[in-house]
Amino acid sequence: MTKKIDTAAKELIQAVEKHAQLSGLKPVPPKKVARAAVDLRKAAAAYTAVVEERTGQVNPFIDVLDAGTVDSLIRERDRLAKKARKADKS
Repeated sequence: MTKKIDTAAKELIQAVEKHAQLSGLKPVPPKKVARAAVDLRKAAAAYTAVVEERTGQVNPFIDVLDAGTVDSLIRERDRLAKKARKADKS
């Protein structure tokens, strides 16, 4: 594993564990679980970005999302990439 992928994987695992720990509490603290869910989504996005950057492989979680969400994410990714290319040329 490359250092970037290894780091992103560790951060993703930590985010999953934190979310699971908070979700298992009784009573469940809604605000803390919501914050942990946001952190988990960020960690998953960072992991998939690093994997795609380093390997060219598509998002390993892509089949978890519905087609409309996938299309929206692809368009957003492409828009951001185009914006970054324009900024690099400036």
